[in-house]
Amino acid sequence: MQSIKGYKYTTESSAKSAQKQCNDYYGIPVSPDDVTQNWVEYQYANLNTPKFWYIVYDDSLLPVLGEPIEFEVITPNPIVP
Repeated sequence: MQSIKGYKYTTESSAKSAQKQCNDYYGIPVSPDDVTQNWVEYQYANLNTPKFWYIVYDDSLLPVLGEPIEFEVITPNPIVP
């Protein structure tokens, strides 16, 4: 398990909306042909129950997304030989 400081979303559309807000704020154009260019990427916590999407905090996100929170993300156990 990993403690994350960032922004947590219950739906993927909410995470995409936050991503778009950052792109708009920083003037990042996202064309239909180039969907990989974003100011920030969101992650999917598929091992957590309930599952959620999140964005890891960075100072540049503060004016757009506000104050971050801390939450836990379950990560797969590393394979030990």
